[in-house]
This record gives sequence, C-alpha cells and structure tokens, in this order.
Amino acid sequence: MAITKRHFLRFAAVGVISAASVVLAGTVASAATPAPGSSVARATAAEAGITAKPSATSVKAWQLFRVTGTATGLKAGSKMALQQKQGKKWVSLPAVTQLSSRGTYSLGVKLGLKGKNDLRILSGNTASPVFDVTVH
Repeated sequence: MAITKRHFLRFAAVGVISAASVVLAGTVASAATPAPGSSVARATAAEAGITAKPSATSVKAWQLFRVTGTATGLKAGSKMALQQKQGKKWVSLPAVTQLSSRGTYSLGVKLGLKGKNDLRILSGNTASPVFDVTVH
C-alpha cells in the first residue's frame, strides 16, 4: 500500500495529538503533586483531629447535657455530628452543630437509651476519641 500525502498528514496529526496529551498529562500530574518539604505538602500531611468532652458522664433518660470540644485541620462551618455505637455500627444521631471560626463547637444532647452509651463526634472522615455517657 502506498502512503499518500493524505495518509501521511493523518498519521502526523495523530502523532502530534498523542504527544501533546502525554506532555499535558505529565504537566498536570507534576502540578497536582506538591513538592516535598513545601508548605502545601506539610499542610496536607497535617492530620485533622477532634476532641470531645461531655458535661456529665451520668445522666437521667432525656436529660440535657452538652458535648464540647475543639477541632484542628477542619474548616470553620464544618458539620460536627454526634454518633452512637449501636451493636457494631456507628449511628448518627439528630444532634448536629457547626465548627466555629475559633475551631470550637458545643452540642446539646439528650439520650434515651439506658445503660452505657459509647459516643463520638464525627466530621467528614475525622472522628473524636470515643467517650462514655451512662443513662439511668
């Protein structure tokens, strides 16, 4: 088969487009990866954390208590939700607040499930350490 001028131009165009996409992909990948030791790399390496402290460790059923704490590595306005361990699953309760601009939160809670309740605060993929509140 003889290669005509039209075939040659078609092969050249495909080659140029392929080369450009490889170069562009490499540029995007290197731009997306922060340089080691840069402030961006250190910021992404810092992990988010949440503290949680109940105002009481023993309450009557449906008695109001507060859970307060701080968060680092999270944006102001982040949703802070209370979760309760039920069996082997963590279940979100209808107790939600937002993280303040100072990195603090306060949440009013009423529990009705009698006995020892394992609780935690969750924001995105970040959870506080588990704390207990006993309901009588």
